[in-house]
Amino acid sequence: MSESGSAHIVDDGRRITIEGDWTLEHVAHLSAVCARLQRTPGEAARIDARGLGRVDTAGASFLLDLAGEDPQRIDVADEATRKLIAAVSKAENAPPAKPRRKDRGFVASVVNIGAALEAFWKNLVALVGFIGLILAAFARSALQPRLWRMTSTVSHIEQTGLNAVPIVALLCFLVGAVVAFLGATVLQEFGASVYTVELVGYSFLREFGVLLTAIMVAGRSGSAFTAQIGSMKAREEVDAIRTLGLQPVDVLVMPRVLALLVSMPILTLVGMLAGIIGGAAVCVFTLDVSPLMFITRLHETTTVRHFWVGMSKAPVFAFLIAAIGCLEGFKVSGSAESVGAHTTSSVVQSIFVVILIDALAAIFFMEINL
Repeated sequence: MSESGSAHIVDDGRRITIEGDWTLEHVAHLSAVCARLQRTPGEAARIDARGLGRVDTAGASFLLDLAGEDPQRIDVADEATRKLIAAVSKAENAPPAKPRRKDRGFVASVVNIGAALEAFWKNLVALVGFIGLILAAFARSALQPRLWRMTSTVSHIEQTGLNAVPIVALLCFLVGAVVAFLGATVLQEFGASVYTVELVGYSFLREFGVLLTAIMVAGRSGSAFTAQIGSMKAREEVDAIRTLGLQPVDVLVMPRVLALLVSMPILTLVGMLAGIIGGAAVCVFTLDVSPLMFITRLHETTTVRHFWVGMSKAPVFAFLIAAIGCLEGFKVSGSAESVGAHTTSSVVQSIFVVILIDALAAIFFMEINL
């Protein structure tokens, strides 16, 4: 008889009687005893395990070694132990998985394109459905002021709007200066450098002001929305909100959407002004255009419709950026890696959608001569 703790083995030559517990904690002694009692496959003894106590996968593996990998040679008292031994035997005797052959060439390209299109379609359907949830939440809370979360909304307005003013103004100022410098360099060859004023005014009032602001907001606020909601999802705080009988869309999404709807037009206006000031600085210092002349020409040649064309796109961009950012946050599966992946996806999708909508809007306004 051999024992270790509560594990007992008795070998009479034809049958091995097992008693006690065969678990991982006795693995060192069981390994030595089983090695000593090991027989050739043709001489494998029958195992009497009806007195077996606790057993785990490690113990079941030792029993199979003694039985010559044949579960039929092991007599057990309960069905649960028999199923465990059978499962371990199946796992040990399973054939090794064949390495998956990597597709190459044209087939691989077609597969990758198909997977990308399928992912794009699924994301589009999910985004449309999520936008529907947001609009339904708007309709549900529009006439119920008690559902408005003003404290959260004002806090997000500060984070997404007020705190973003310096970076948006600086970026648009620098881009305005670059646009004016490049325009002046080209137009000087034709003796028309004065038209740099119109170039700066048109470009920032119609396109650059709102586009640069939207890209900056997507990278700054949209990613923050995804990371915040994703972290809450990983910590199961979203489930806690549902347990309290509240709707996550009302609590988490609505304040963020409202905040961007308020902040985005203001930031767009700041971006337009900063870009025009940047262009004016270049005109004043390189083209000998006085500030008064710049303002006068801008007033005479640039109509207010260009301003409204740019401002009309700001709420659309704000709504889409907030929706994408929040949706990607709800997609987080629970790990830090998932939070990072969906944050990246949020920024990429937001910038892509913003540029796509801006291009379509530019074509639309051009066709209607606006």
